[in-house]
Amino acid sequence: MLEEVELVDEPVRRLPGESPPTTRRGTALCLSGGGYRAMVFHVGVLWRLNQAGLLARLDRVSSVSGGSLAAGVLGLHWSQLRFDAAGIAPEADVIEHVVEPVRHMARQHVDVSAVLTGAVLPFTSISDRVIRAYQKHLFGEATLQDLPDEPRFVINATNLQSGVLMRFSKPYLGDHRVGRVVAPDLPLAVAVAASSAFPPVLSPCTVDLGHEEWVTDDGNDLAHPSFRGEVRLSDGGVYDNLGLETAWKRCARVLISDAGGRMAADDDPPDNWAGHMHRVLDVIDNQVRSLRKRQAIAAFAAGRRTGMYVGIRSQVGDYPVAEALQAAPSVTARLAAIPTRLDRLDDDAQERLINWGYVICDTGLRSFVDRHLEPGSLPYPEHPLTEEQRG
Repeated sequence: MLEEVELVDEPVRRLPGESPPTTRRGTALCLSGGGYRAMVFHVGVLWRLNQAGLLARLDRVSSVSGGSLAAGVLGLHWSQLRFDAAGIAPEADVIEHVVEPVRHMARQHVDVSAVLTGAVLPFTSISDRVIRAYQKHLFGEATLQDLPDEPRFVINATNLQSGVLMRFSKPYLGDHRVGRVVAPDLPLAVAVAASSAFPPVLSPCTVDLGHEEWVTDDGNDLAHPSFRGEVRLSDGGVYDNLGLETAWKRCARVLISDAGGRMAADDDPPDNWAGHMHRVLDVIDNQVRSLRKRQAIAAFAAGRRTGMYVGIRSQVGDYPVAEALQAAPSVTARLAAIPTRLDRLDDDAQERLINWGYVICDTGLRSFVDRHLEPGSLPYPEHPLTEEQRG
């Protein structure tokens, strides 16, 4: 069995505002990629975490791709969630400031319109169109400085030039090979667009950081102007689809919400060079995702780490919890099969996805985090996850 330390690919260094690298403290939430499917599924997870009093106790939220859309909304509106002494925000606050903005975004057609517009209009790129959509529907003119000091929100993208993560947060944006920029005023929409620039159609997202004042730390082997100008970024899930990297090394307890995709079997894979290469890359990507998932679950099962893993392809029956909320595998499988797109989801699909995120989070929490937690109830009871519900 691989040791848990192998989940951490980047050097663990102490940066401003960070705890010593030998000390793990607090609780992290990791939100995976998966387009709108993931963004909406994670809302159900956040809903249940709040009811359990755990949302307010998070020390770090680490996200990639579709998870960064949900995380960005949560971070931007964090101060509007009026947590009580038990760490629970009123449901009305959560609905107004988290659920409804995400659901509004999920009604928008973004990826196809961005590709078509970016392809035909001069002086604009596909990622520019995505950024504008995020600004219009979610973030406005907000920057990374509008995120809260606590918890730390870390939005992850893949730096195609250095081959590692570029992380965006309020204290700094940085890449452990290139260096960091302290207190960046980068628009939040740009950070989220970079994190969700999934290839091939929405990638790369080019961000001009040449005007920033870079800090060089020990070990920055690419601290060169050619890496600190126009930085080409791709979906954070290319490097780490669970958003584990910045959480696993810093926090004692890690809660993982995974709504990522899965490579389908193909009994007749293409043999032309382009199709064959695409299939090979899919296999490599699938293996990296599976390895991180297995290592995290193994660490939890062995007691080396505390936390939970819940996924859109999980099954309630596999968790050791009494009085589990019901979710038929045939129904949840259809939800998991929703394409990884930034394309409109109808209200029924949204409500079922939120219910499913809520149910599996409830199941995971009562199995591994708080066995005394009372069962929750569906956010949208008119859409039970039973066999009778057909998508």
